[in-house]
Amino acid sequence: MTPNSDLSQPDSIAAQPPESGAEASRRAILVGGAAVAALAALPARAALAASDTPSSHGPHAAHKGTHAMSFITTKDGVQIFYKDWGPKTAQPVVFHHGWPLSSDDWDNQMMFFLAHGYRVIAHDRRGHGRSTQTDTGNEMDTYAADVIALAAALDLKNAIHIGHSTGGGEVARYVARAEKGRVAKAVLIGAVPPIMLKTDKNPGGLPMEVFDGFRTQLVANRAQFYRDVPAGPFYGFNRPGAKVSEGVINNWWRQGMIGGIKAHYDCIKAFSETDFTEDLKKIDVPVLIMHGDDDQIVPIADSAHLAIKLVKNGTLKVYPGLPHGMATTHADTINPDLLAFAKG
Repeated sequence: MTPNSDLSQPDSIAAQPPESGAEASRRAILVGGAAVAALAALPARAALAASDTPSSHGPHAAHKGTHAMSFITTKDGVQIFYKDWGPKTAQPVVFHHGWPLSSDDWDNQMMFFLAHGYRVIAHDRRGHGRSTQTDTGNEMDTYAADVIALAAALDLKNAIHIGHSTGGGEVARYVARAEKGRVAKAVLIGAVPPIMLKTDKNPGGLPMEVFDGFRTQLVANRAQFYRDVPAGPFYGFNRPGAKVSEGVINNWWRQGMIGGIKAHYDCIKAFSETDFTEDLKKIDVPVLIMHGDDDQIVPIADSAHLAIKLVKNGTLKVYPGLPHGMATTHADTINPDLLAFAKG
């Protein structure tokens, strides 16, 4: 997002039109259904808490004998939700989601790689999705430690790690610290590294006022903010002639609202102020950097164009006119490129 982006100022966001009676009814039904689903999930979570305390790196399921609700418990007692599909002997592809979303943001890519015979894994970052709504540890070092715990619990080796936006930062920090043999390749899609914030060393970054605006809007009206972001710059739906998908917007909102506001608030600092320069320099596996040149959230000039200069074995692929959320809006373009890199 550029300093002049409409999203940086709360008052400049266009108000949404009022819902019709039918629309309001449908929304009420959806919200009611979500509430019922949440209540139905409580016994499973309660049973999980009441069961024998798992090891800090041990995978377990809320329903024994299934993989429907799988978690690991970290050393500080946080439950990290994850999905693990496909042959356990196949090469793992691990997906890391952006802020403030969840592993559900990778539905398309997980089904795509699953169909091509890979083992696909995605987790909800702490404080996000179905993982514990943490008030501490919402920073990159702990995010990476959580991935280290997940990789150990699932015994992931020779894995391909793919991260979008904040998840790209998480991938950079994890891969730089991963045990030898755990990682084969890494992909950064619309990713935040090296650093988003404008500093003396990073004069092309975004000013603190942009991220302060995020925090202000988050606290003031998270539900509306989480509507305005996907309806506007995230998917490029604010561009003339854009093909707007209400389903995509609503899915973004759904994922965001499941997570915890405190963790999401803290994560703004994590994705904007963390400097990944040294992480990128340490990575010695092949890295594919994918970025849309119309990314209004993470401008390409101060991210991908700088990151490619820091990695030892990197390839930069720029997508003309594509937005920050291009893995969703243009999955038919992104997925084959991911597969080619995985196989290459």
